[in-house]
Amino acid sequence: MLFHVRMDVRLPADMPEHQAAELKKTEKEMAQSLQQNGKWRHLWRIAGQYANISIFDVGSIDELHTTISALPLFPYMQIEVMPLCRHPSSIRTDDR
Repeated sequence: MLFHVRMDVRLPADMPEHQAAELKKTEKEMAQSLQQNGKWRHLWRIAGQYANISIFDVGSIDELHTTISALPLFPYMQIEVMPLCRHPSSIRTDDR
């Protein structure tokens, strides 16, 4: 199942820089691992914002929730999820 996920990150202004840096490092490692195993299909930064648009390919909404809630930055995110399905006018026969 494909899901369009928007994640807006809001770190507390008073968070120590070393703590924020460690969270970001761990987040990057986890995001890259999820991309390598095919669960996190696409990841785009939204220009000018600490936010991204992502496409996840998971077996269920429960798996998506488990995956997203395990992210180190999850407690500091506002997340919007939209399930996706193939459009009948698409010229693509796969999910490229």
